[in-house]
Amino acid sequence: MNPNTFPTKGNLILAKNSLKLAKQGYELMDKKRNILMHELMELIDKARDIQSEIDSTFSSAYRALQQANIEMGIANVTELAATTPEENSIRIKLRSIMGIEIPLVEFDNIPLKPSYTFFQTTMSLDEAAKNFAKVKELTIRLSMIENSAYRLATHINKTQKRANALKNITIPYFTKLVADIQNALEEKEREEFTRLKVVKRRKIQKETVV
Repeated sequence: MNPNTFPTKGNLILAKNSLKLAKQGYELMDKKRNILMHELMELIDKARDIQSEIDSTFSSAYRALQQANIEMGIANVTELAATTPEENSIRIKLRSIMGIEIPLVEFDNIPLKPSYTFFQTTMSLDEAAKNFAKVKELTIRLSMIENSAYRLATHINKTQKRANALKNITIPYFTKLVADIQNALEEKEREEFTRLKVVKRRKIQKETVV
């Protein structure tokens, strides 16, 4: 048997303190969960908007690319596409939201400079290149937001489980423990009071007889 459950005044104080801490912990967990949920909903809204913009930009890019293929020939467009420099400026840093590390993606968003000459190219190719560059930028932003949302969702789930454990297990346990110890101490006090009354009555009876 756990000695901390014995009906003593010391254990009653410990149980009350534990109950108080459990309630404070639950309140903090609940507030943290609400704040993180608010952050998550904002990220979801941003991701939805960016995804919509990516879809429309992709459509524009492929329409322009299709037109460039018609005007210049697929072989020429493919050859020019191969001259596009590889993106190697992406840097990933971390920022903290209530102790949760969230990725912060940075890259050199330099204005597009065609890697090909304007000789024997068309405006449709320029339009396609511009739109694909925009898609790249949007995709980087979307990846950062989706990764952040995933991490927040994972942490929200853990916070919810801890809050539920405090609410449904820890708080009821210490509430019952406090009540049990209080009832036991009150019963002990009543028994002691009754015993003292009996002792006092017997003492009075003895003094009367004498």
